[in-house]
Amino acid sequence: MIMQGKLYLIPSTLGGNSIDDVIPLNIKNIINKINFYIVENVRTARRYLKKLEIQTSIDNLTFFTLNKHTSSNDIINYLDPIFNNNDIGIISEAGLPGIADPGAEIVKIAHQKKIDVIPLTGPSSITLALMASGMNGQNFSFVGYLPIKQNERIKKIRFLEKKSKTENQTQIFIETPYRNDSLLADILINCNSHTFLCIATDITLENEFIKTKTINNWKKKMPKLNKRPTIFLLHQ
Repeated sequence: MIMQGKLYLIPSTLGGNSIDDVIPLNIKNIINKINFYIVENVRTARRYLKKLEIQTSIDNLTFFTLNKHTSSNDIINYLDPIFNNNDIGIISEAGLPGIADPGAEIVKIAHQKKIDVIPLTGPSSITLALMASGMNGQNFSFVGYLPIKQNERIKKIRFLEKKSKTENQTQIFIETPYRNDSLLADILINCNSHTFLCIATDITLENEFIKTKTINNWKKKMPKLNKRPTIFLLHQ
């Protein structure tokens, strides 16, 4: 009988915070039996494993790169070591693999190949923001990135605001950090004054900022969000 490994979904921190604050202790035990990793960025993954105090020499590990530039043809053989009784770990740049993350494609393939997928507990900026927002946590939608073009983005914002009211559904979305301020400006200009907006920034970090206010109250004092990882939540 051929022994088969498993695919572990390994959480990462959301920034430069302490490993011990957000990563469970058992993660350190698990990584010490893994020699193959699928990662977004090899350099940051190596650095992260060192912070986890991995006992295996980093130079003896094998890394496969998976990001938005990786073609579907490149990832076909990434899971092959599992069929030689090797475990593989997926590490996202931040947070949980497969959540707003290209790791979902590998997980899909793993299920197709009847590989056991083991999700491990760790921080998710999306769920942490929802928990702290005070908005509907029983009916919500994560819609990812909004359109880059302003006219399309404004149309999407208005659609999400209307949907939040008609379906009583919290709308959750993100933006590339350097475009946060322009997105916030469009939200404040185009949403109803009594609509609630939660801005959750630098979650789990020392300068964490999470506030829920009406659009009218946000207009009185806009936070500076440029280059700061931020989750936006909207509910009318």
